[in-house]
Amino acid sequence: GDIMKLVFIGADHEVTGSCHYMEVGDKKFCVDIGMEQGQDLFENQEIPVNPSEIDFILLTHAHIDHTGLLPMLFARGFRGQVYATKATVDLSQIMLRDSAHIQQFEAEWRNRKARRSGGEIYEPLYTMEDALGAIRLLVPCEYDKKVTICDEVTIRFTDVGHLLGSSSIEVFAKEGEEERTVVFSGDLGNTHKPILRDPIYTKAADYVVMESTYGDRLHGEEAPDYVGELAAIIENTFRRGGNVVVPSFAVGRTQEMLYFIRQIKAEGLIHGHDNFKVFVDSPLANEATNIFGIHKYDCFDDEALELIRKGINPLSFPGLKISVTSEDSKAINFDDDCKVIISASGMCDAGRIKHHLKHNLWREDSTILFVGYQAVGTPGRALLEGTQEIKLFGEPVHVAAKICRMPGISGHADVNGLVDWIKAFEVKPQKVFVTHGEDTVTELFAARLRDEMNYDAYAPFSGTEFDLAEGEFLYEAEG
Repeated sequence: GDIMKLVFIGADHEVTGSCHYMEVGDKKFCVDIGMEQGQDLFENQEIPVNPSEIDFILLTHAHIDHTGLLPMLFARGFRGQVYATKATVDLSQIMLRDSAHIQQFEAEWRNRKARRSGGEIYEPLYTMEDALGAIRLLVPCEYDKKVTICDEVTIRFTDVGHLLGSSSIEVFAKEGEEERTVVFSGDLGNTHKPILRDPIYTKAADYVVMESTYGDRLHGEEAPDYVGELAAIIENTFRRGGNVVVPSFAVGRTQEMLYFIRQIKAEGLIHGHDNFKVFVDSPLANEATNIFGIHKYDCFDDEALELIRKGINPLSFPGLKISVTSEDSKAINFDDDCKVIISASGMCDAGRIKHHLKHNLWREDSTILFVGYQAVGTPGRALLEGTQEIKLFGEPVHVAAKICRMPGISGHADVNGLVDWIKAFEVKPQKVFVTHGEDTVTELFAARLRDEMNYDAYAPFSGTEFDLAEGEFLYEAEG
């Protein structure tokens, strides 16, 4: 029948677990299928059909809060194709494997505890096999080219500069005589971000589903001088004879740090330590850096491409050391020279970073440098708030190192960036659905679009259904 509907499933009135579900005629599909991270505020609706009945999935970008449940759907019978940009496909291959690894690791750890206390045995959300099965379904697409998936649905990906390969997606839906265009913003990038282009705008849509992560905040007027600040932190630490330890997300953040450090070295900004070593201690980060290199021509901005035209690799430099095995990782701490250690994971509650913290936190000559957000309840947050002691491997470690924070290289557009993106539509969309923001932020941003700019804006709760052909709600969920 003549069905054309949109159902809001995840990241509604909250930031993680993005998922939207559409039906056009007899075709059923999802846009993003993210895993929730951090505290769960709302019970989300399940997708209204069995995973084996979903025809295909579209992904806006590779972050786990947009892709992370794909292996779970595979485990439950989904076998359709998954469309994403080329770079998103490549990054998802490493990130979904990494996610499966974390799932299994956590399950083993919980089950060791459960066996000791006679508790319930915990099943991981999915296994490595499920992740590999899901990866086989990925279909790489180009930016800016229409892709016809079936008679009812054609799509197009546009670069929005949030992460390598990130996109907004235009969905051209056709059922009988009715045609509607729905644009999903994905996560909109920040302007002046290193390596990546600024978001590219879309001109036309009947309906828009947009994010609002920073729907109530400005990043500040001036773009910070990252290279100058980072050089000062490295130089001051080396002058004291210490190391700079950077807990960093493997994908995105780490490559930005490499980009800045290359510039610092090229401009000779660290006096007396020209040949300092930089260790990237994260197998995932090293794979991600290679993927960045592969996608330079489809994803890099003009500044980065200018370097490439001159024969310079913007993510490499003399003194860069890649550590692969855990032996490589341990050897770093026996190197007496002043150095920079970039290690995953981002909020320092996993893996190799713990070893580097153990070896450097007690040294007053070392610096722990945080880039990006440290969530409440993580060791990173505790260190930034001045804790004197932290537990690592079950033992207390005294904190004597200098704890620094590099102000936000935010991956997300601020409120002005969000407004610029929606204003670029030449005719106002019939409705703007505001999602992917903290509870009150979605409401505040929707109200701003309504009151100041006359958009028909609405912040749905999970479970809300909308008829795109008739332009009316089939069901409005309550918070």
